[in-house]
Amino acid sequence: MNARLSGHTLLLVRSLALRLAFITAIVAVQHSLVAGSPDNPLALKFGGPFALVDHAGKMISDRDFRGRFMLIYFGYTHCPDICPVDLSVLTEAIDIAGSAGAKVDPVFITLDPARDTPELLAKYRNSFHPRLVALSGSETAIAAVAKAYRVHRRKYIVDQAHPERYGIDHGSLSYLMGPDGKFLTLIPRGTPAGRIAELIRKYTSAPATPLEQFQKP
Repeated sequence: MNARLSGHTLLLVRSLALRLAFITAIVAVQHSLVAGSPDNPLALKFGGPFALVDHAGKMISDRDFRGRFMLIYFGYTHCPDICPVDLSVLTEAIDIAGSAGAKVDPVFITLDPARDTPELLAKYRNSFHPRLVALSGSETAIAAVAKAYRVHRRKYIVDQAHPERYGIDHGSLSYLMGPDGKFLTLIPRGTPAGRIAELIRKYTSAPATPLEQFQKP
C-alpha cells in the first residue's frame, strides 16, 4: 500500500513539476514577445541599416534618425488607393499623439524606385505631413531595405500592350522603430489612427495631455 502511495505521489510530483515548467516557459515566451523588451525576438527579424535618397535628393541613412522614433511605411506613389489611405491614417495618428507624436518621424519608402524619383516624392509627400520623409534609391538599395523589413513586393503588368503600366503588390504593415534604430512593434493595416496614437504614446512613454485626451480617437 505504501509503495503504491509512494509511486502515485511521485507521479503527482512529476506532473506538477512538468506543469510548472510549462507555465514558466509560456510566461517567458510572452515576456520575450513584448515589443520593446530587450529579449524581443522580433527585434532581430525586422529592420536594419539602409542608405537611400530623400525627396530633396539628399543621401539619408538609418543613422540619421538616431535619437528619433521612426514610423515606417512601404508603398509607391502610383498606388491608387491603399497607400494614400494608409499614409493619411499614420500621419493623422502622429498629430493626434501630440507631444509624443513630435518624437516620431513618419518615413515613406518607395517600392518603385524606377518611377519614384526624388522630384515625384517631393510632390507626393506634400499631400500628407510636413515632416514626412520620402525615400527612394537604386533597385539594389530598395531590394535590400525591403528584405531587411521582410516586405514582399511583386510587380504586375496592368496592360500587356503597355508594359510600363504596372502596379506593385506589396505588404502593408507599418513599423515603429526606436531611437536606437531597433524594432519596437508592427502596426497592421486598418488600425485606427486613435489606436496608433496610443501605441506611439506607449512606446515613447509620453502620456496624453488633458487637451490630447479630448482629441478625435
